[in-house]
Amino acid sequence: MDVTKSAQRVPQRVLVLGATGTIGRATVRAFVARGCDVVCLVRRPAAGLDGATVRIGEATDPASVARDGIAGERFDAVVSCLASRTGVAKDAWAVDHRANLDALAAATAADIPHFILLSAICVQKPILAFQHAKLAFEAALMASDRRWSIVRPTAFFKSLSGQVERVRRGKPYLMFGDGRLTACKPISDDDLATFIAECLDDPDRWNRILPIGGPGEAITPLQQGEALFALTGKPPRFSRVPVALLDAIVAVTATLGRVVPALAAKAELARIGCYYATESMLVLDPATGRYDAAATPSTGSKTLVDHYAALLAGTATDERGDHAVF
Repeated sequence: MDVTKSAQRVPQRVLVLGATGTIGRATVRAFVARGCDVVCLVRRPAAGLDGATVRIGEATDPASVARDGIAGERFDAVVSCLASRTGVAKDAWAVDHRANLDALAAATAADIPHFILLSAICVQKPILAFQHAKLAFEAALMASDRRWSIVRPTAFFKSLSGQVERVRRGKPYLMFGDGRLTACKPISDDDLATFIAECLDDPDRWNRILPIGGPGEAITPLQQGEALFALTGKPPRFSRVPVALLDAIVAVTATLGRVVPALAAKAELARIGCYYATESMLVLDPATGRYDAAATPSTGSKTLVDHYAALLAGTATDERGDHAVF
């Protein structure tokens, strides 16, 4: 028997944290499809993790990550798809920062060589609590002695699909300003997951920050609305929300949040909404301070318009949760 060839057939093993989110489930599928031995640490059994070993535990508890997740076994990588649900300061620092920091410590103690992190492209211009929390962990990861890959995707399909039903019902498409203020290269869950999984074996993706978008040109909110109307066959109708209105809402909620502590979280949510309405999800050129679509890498094959068509045909669904803006 050829021992070398036998050893090469041993599947790589990955521990996935945050596996029950939509991106997490897609990431599990991608690793399973590559023939990896995938272990997921989850709070409770969940659908969509076929082919993986599911272990019950708590990804935000460092003792559970070591005891229930790693369990003294050999792994080639920890893949973190952990992210706070709301983005408010308390949740962000507990999950985006602390939970990832604890997972990194557990990976280091177990001598797991590679840590793959799902981050976000918006951390390039940090003004929000969750962005600072993510950046703080990114810095800790880059300073560690582990091999690392930091994946910063652009907008997810689910965050841009909130108005499909609205347009289908004949209502106007809502957009801020003239609809050309921002742009992004939306990426599907599966295309992003494939990119994440490929980080395991691609040396060009090791010890690098990896911004990534979906295929095609960058698309503005105006173009998103036009695509929806074309798919539904309805005449285009747009309702424009002044950006100044968003600024006013942020100012009012921020003031109230200082007086009534219980409203501080709502103020942060207002700032988050304003940020996404006014900032592009593209690579930021630090020299000019402008977003650069051409410098934003693309991957995959599925476009946002493809996703809209699938939603309208009933062959796809979105689990949007806190991504439900409209």
